[in-house]
Amino acid sequence: MVSALLNQARLQVPDALPDLLTQHVEALGASDVTVYLADPEQYLLVPLPRPGHVVQAVRVDGTLAGRAFRDVRLEQVPGDGGQVVWVPVLDGLERLGVVELRFPAGAARAADDVLDDFASAVAELVMSKSAYGDLFHLVRRRRPMSLAAEIAWNLLPPLTFGTDRLVIAAVLAPAYDVGGDSFDYAVDATTARFAVFDAMGHGLGAGLLATVAMGAYRNARRRRLDLLETVAAVDTAIAAQFGGEQFVTAFLAELDLDRGVLRWHNAGHPAPLLLRSGRGVRTLSAEPDLPLGLGGARGAAVERLEPGDRLVVFTDGVPEARSATGEFFGVARLADMVVREDAAGQPAPETMRRLMHAILAHQAGTLQDDATALLVEWRTGGEQRINP
Repeated sequence: MVSALLNQARLQVPDALPDLLTQHVEALGASDVTVYLADPEQYLLVPLPRPGHVVQAVRVDGTLAGRAFRDVRLEQVPGDGGQVVWVPVLDGLERLGVVELRFPAGAARAADDVLDDFASAVAELVMSKSAYGDLFHLVRRRRPMSLAAEIAWNLLPPLTFGTDRLVIAAVLAPAYDVGGDSFDYAVDATTARFAVFDAMGHGLGAGLLATVAMGAYRNARRRRLDLLETVAAVDTAIAAQFGGEQFVTAFLAELDLDRGVLRWHNAGHPAPLLLRSGRGVRTLSAEPDLPLGLGGARGAAVERLEPGDRLVVFTDGVPEARSATGEFFGVARLADMVVREDAAGQPAPETMRRLMHAILAHQAGTLQDDATALLVEWRTGGEQRINP
């Protein structure tokens, strides 16, 4: 069935996916199927539209469909005389949404692992077809996105990545208006390279500055320059394009996946947090160099991670989010929340989702500055929390 589905999908536009899936779910014992995709802020799961069917979006919090998404596990409940099953839809370890399958009473339902395989095929189709049409983007958005945010989101890698040694999860806000914040990573057999950028200013101007930083970073990385050569290349590119009048703060790092050796450079950026299980929290402190685009000496620091360590890299919009009474969100609150969610067994992307919602709630849903956070876990076993 999955083979026939994938072959037939080659000649289909994105809009045809819901009906195409419906034609094939009988092989699973199901009578109906609905695909839900998470909105950019991860508050809602939004259904892909089908002619003649009216299905409402459901909240990620407080619903069984949302629990399947949050906990990355199959959920089921009796419904309409039969059974309703929700299966998480993952691109690698990136949570895209859930697929809802309805089984009539007495149906010979396919086993859970077969439903996982079906959901994996749905993920492949969503990701591949996204490049050829706008349907999935339009469905997920609950309001118009700014031009700066459009550029920013198109630059980003997936929000979640994981291997048996490493998990990376990130969030950024405000989702519809983000401009100057960005992050990137690349992982090969031996090394994880990652960076967080915060361009000066707001809106489209900051977005263009961040675009140059991201492009220069990827170009240098793909030329296999080392960390400090990469920093210098990004610094030079920004200075050449903006004449030394604009800058980008950044944290850039390389992590040896086998030995846990972290080499990093801080270009005027907030100091990241190192969370060591059972031994508290501390900052990766070093004298920060000038922001990128302003030249100056460039040095690297080294930290030896231990299995189970978590590194939280963030832009200043996270601790500086301010409540109506003027109270900052603060670094201590940030660290406490990550530690608490990890202790509760939450997977990394769920921890980051809850963190971003807490920041938005702290500032009554309207951020005055972009806020980005990147969580890097080394040998924590956290990848098993995200596998269905």
